[in-house]
Amino acid sequence: MKKKSLGLRMRKYWPFYIMMLPAIIYLFINNYIPMSGLVLAFKKYNVRDGIFGSPWVGLQNFEFLFATKDAWVITRNTILYNLVFIVSGTAAAIGLAVILNDVTSKRKKKVYQTIVLLPYMISMVVVAYLCNAFLAADTGFINNYILKPLGLEGISFYSEPKYWPFILVFINLWKGVGYSCILYLANLGGIDPGYYEAASLDGATRWQRFTKITLPCLKPTIITMTILAIGKMFYSDFGLFYQVPMQSGSLFSVTQTIDTYVFYGLMNNGNIGMSAAAGFYQSLVGFILVLGTNTIVRRVSKENAMF
Repeated sequence: MKKKSLGLRMRKYWPFYIMMLPAIIYLFINNYIPMSGLVLAFKKYNVRDGIFGSPWVGLQNFEFLFATKDAWVITRNTILYNLVFIVSGTAAAIGLAVILNDVTSKRKKKVYQTIVLLPYMISMVVVAYLCNAFLAADTGFINNYILKPLGLEGISFYSEPKYWPFILVFINLWKGVGYSCILYLANLGGIDPGYYEAASLDGATRWQRFTKITLPCLKPTIITMTILAIGKMFYSDFGLFYQVPMQSGSLFSVTQTIDTYVFYGLMNNGNIGMSAAAGFYQSLVGFILVLGTNTIVRRVSKENAMF
């Protein structure tokens, strides 16, 4: 009976399986076949012997991340920046989605959605040059058209680390909030307007409607997005931390992350095994964080867990 029901489902839904096939093939080629390269994390790779012929070195490649004086700095920066990005990005995306959802004109709403999504489509290389146009010491907009007319001394942003945590957070929000906003906006469109009408009749304020109706309805999406973001806690946007600061050495204390550190190590030492070890470490920690976060969510609210 089970075989018959499976055959019936296959015949009934075969068009959907065919539509799904290209994505499955791409996922297999792009995500699963490269997993054979994980052995590089435990080998001293050389081109002559190849991936599988290179000698084993055990965990020596992982010492590259932990045995240096910069290990604490790059780990701290990677984790703290991602925590700030998650909190500020979620709050900004929800707030912007609520504002756009209140726009009644369909034409205006489409225009606003395009405007907030546009920065997400811009290459980080372009963003880096836009940032330089504002922050450059000699030709920057801020120094020449804001500070100097006010009689204030110009700021050399690319040699002053104290400004960059705020600059990087702002750029990350400006560039990424539009994408998250669209996701939350789609969920807001699925909330029954009757809830808000009933709340208004009962005298609920705008803030009360937001906290008692909007947030609970967005709760599953917020949890899912947060779990996925936590899974990337040990990763960083390479373009944001490498290209935007223009590789300024004086900013390394606040812009150096695991990804940029590994890149510099690869360029300087040419050790592919160390880079593979870093990627393996980040993936393993991310996998553990996703499982751990999902377990906590399932214990608190089982229906909102991812699995």
